[in-house]
Amino acid sequence: MKKLRVAIIGQGRSGRDIHGAYFLSAANTNYEVVAVVDAIEDRRERAVAEFGCPVFADYTELFAMKDQIDLVINSTFSYMHAPITIDLADHGFNVVCEKPFARRASDVDEMIAAGKRNGVMVTAFQQSRYAPYYIKIKELLATGKLGEIVQVSIKFNGFSRRWDWQTALRFNGGEVMNTGPHPMDQALDLMGYDVEMPSVFSKLGSINVAGDAEDYAKIILTAPGKPLFDIELSKQDAYAGCGWLYQIYAKNGSLRAGHKSVEWQWFDPEEKALPELQLTPLRKPENGYPMYCGETLNWHKETIELSGDPFTSAVHLYYTMIYNHLVNGAELEITAEQVRRQIRVNELIHAQNPLEQKY
Repeated sequence: MKKLRVAIIGQGRSGRDIHGAYFLSAANTNYEVVAVVDAIEDRRERAVAEFGCPVFADYTELFAMKDQIDLVINSTFSYMHAPITIDLADHGFNVVCEKPFARRASDVDEMIAAGKRNGVMVTAFQQSRYAPYYIKIKELLATGKLGEIVQVSIKFNGFSRRWDWQTALRFNGGEVMNTGPHPMDQALDLMGYDVEMPSVFSKLGSINVAGDAEDYAKIILTAPGKPLFDIELSKQDAYAGCGWLYQIYAKNGSLRAGHKSVEWQWFDPEEKALPELQLTPLRKPENGYPMYCGETLNWHKETIELSGDPFTSAVHLYYTMIYNHLVNGAELEITAEQVRRQIRVNELIHAQNPLEQKY
């Protein structure tokens, strides 16, 4: 089986601890790392020990290895994602770019154009599309047992204070650009790409950060004929560990999901039809006293335990998809065109909540 030769740009928490960790894992049988780039010397030294490959301080040094590289992982600073991806594509490299894919939709348009004019793949690392809980949610919703979906609430919350570069607006920091790509990609995928841009309501807050970017975001997405999506990204939720990532409300029941399990319960409306409307006051049959609507439904309940997580099994499925595209000609399941919508929504969110750049 052919192995794809990979270069990783960046050896930070994503480049090393997610991408690099996967390529070094037993799960990886399709890729080999042939080059690593990082501006920090001790990271380059560590990469030599871990990957046993050439290392460079500047990504442009990869250009001389063009014929020895099948895929480049762009895991640089967020504000560098678009220009470096475009430059790589213009030099004939296939590129997987970390999230956030870009700051503006116009940047994504340029990234897509660069890929097309050079005949190379340009796409985003949105591996949470393959998170075990999300795969199971889509599978259960596809059964139709919940009936019409009314609301999808997604909370990627926690409690923490931050003071790193991802709290700086000029570095494209903030929860919307940092954590937000995971639930936003899932929400827009569930909403479907058969509709125009959703309507957006949002509120941002910069609360417990040393920088000037947001660490609180409430985002409401609506579109005709679609459920309401309520997305929350809060670093002020001290009870986050007691809750769920997903809660879905539907005509016939509900679903909730976390990283390790999915629970859902529903009733079959064919087992018990909705009583006919009565416009006269309801009365208890035994004594005629006032009565509130009440009935006993036959609830079907199920709990599904999950294995894997967004940073192991999901990464494997993501890179299996990339391999099948580059080697076997399969269609990409996650495209730059899809992610463009997410970036456009991000633009609207920041336009609705202009934060002052201080640093």
